[in-house]
Amino acid sequence: MANRHLMVFALLGSALLVGVAVEAADTPPTDLKLVNGHWTAWDPPTPPEGAKVHVVVAGDTFWDLAAANLANPYLWPQIWEKNQYVRDAHWIYPGDPLVIDLQVAPASEVGATATGEEPVEEVADSAGGDAGDGEGATAESGMATADESGARGGAASIPGVAALGRGSVPSPLGSQDDIYCSGFIGAPDEAFGYSVVGSEYEVLSPQLRNPVYGKVEGIYGTVDTVKFKLTAGDIVYIDGGRAAGLSPGMQFTAVAAGKVVRHPVSNEALGRQYSYNGRIRVLSVQEESAIAEIVQSCDGISVGMKLKPFEQEPIPLARRGSVRPVTDPASYETLSSAAVIVSSPVDLVTLGQDHVVFIDRGEEDEVLPGDIFTIYRMNRASQPPVVLGELAVLSVRAHTAIAKILESRYPVYVGDRLERK
Repeated sequence: MANRHLMVFALLGSALLVGVAVEAADTPPTDLKLVNGHWTAWDPPTPPEGAKVHVVVAGDTFWDLAAANLANPYLWPQIWEKNQYVRDAHWIYPGDPLVIDLQVAPASEVGATATGEEPVEEVADSAGGDAGDGEGATAESGMATADESGARGGAASIPGVAALGRGSVPSPLGSQDDIYCSGFIGAPDEAFGYSVVGSEYEVLSPQLRNPVYGKVEGIYGTVDTVKFKLTAGDIVYIDGGRAAGLSPGMQFTAVAAGKVVRHPVSNEALGRQYSYNGRIRVLSVQEESAIAEIVQSCDGISVGMKLKPFEQEPIPLARRGSVRPVTDPASYETLSSAAVIVSSPVDLVTLGQDHVVFIDRGEEDEVLPGDIFTIYRMNRASQPPVVLGELAVLSVRAHTAIAKILESRYPVYVGDRLERK
């Protein structure tokens, strides 16, 4: 574990090599000098008045100091950044003063959004009613049912879940992963404020004169030299910090740009498909950078991915009824101008139950989370369309939406038509 710590042992009088795989640390500084009564290789400045200062003692490491003062040893670069007179982070000396006035997000702030505020547990009420009115609520479940008139209405007392259905007792139509790991269709040149510019794993991996991909054997054991995808628990670095308004607790979604989506019927360019690869939470900030932890991994996060402020969305509820009978399909004329499945996050050819898809209708088309559509395959003009199954809308943008296939009798394809139930 010594090479993993990437640490700096405080030395008394002489330096002892720490087991890290960075060439600069192989030899300790030799030009020690007496500064303020202690021997050091650096020129420690006078700490700011009122600052919290730790005076190094024999055996101290940045790793241990971060664990003791920040409750997370992985935040040791935050302490180093505050003490830039230490020119080589592998070497600190007894008597060196280290400023440790740092702002770090408590571990309990998992739900903070990109605004730094606690997320509001949304309860949708499209009919304009108050969730607390109680009309239509069931005492046993603590859940409000939709208005019996069939209008969008009612509200759920379940945190983070929106009641938007049109039936009896509503049930969740999807999961958080369905929403937060799907992505969206946006502008071809969608702008994002920040990026993942590095990871702690890169620093902890051995830096070799002749780079090797895979694994390398050494005196400290077998070490991975490359990690292409970062997952939950990994530490990453962001190219924005205090000066840009970042603060501990903010959350961002890692986004990767994909293909340009063309409408399967008109061939019109709808926009670019962006995938959500995971979510990160800011742990601490420097002036121009920030340290964050991956708290949710979808398809793995890579250095270079863009960051989009995380927006919490409720999981829609709806009342499930029977799928439209195959003997009573919509008319060919009705479906000729109906909504269409235009793409899927995983880019599959054959889709089916529980797969997530993108459709070409959104908020401006009066489509809302919780809406359920029947899926059709167009037939020859002289024959009726084929009922394939149904899907539910989970999240909407202006002109597109994410939906989940709830049931399918046959394989579903991009280009299949939709009719709202």
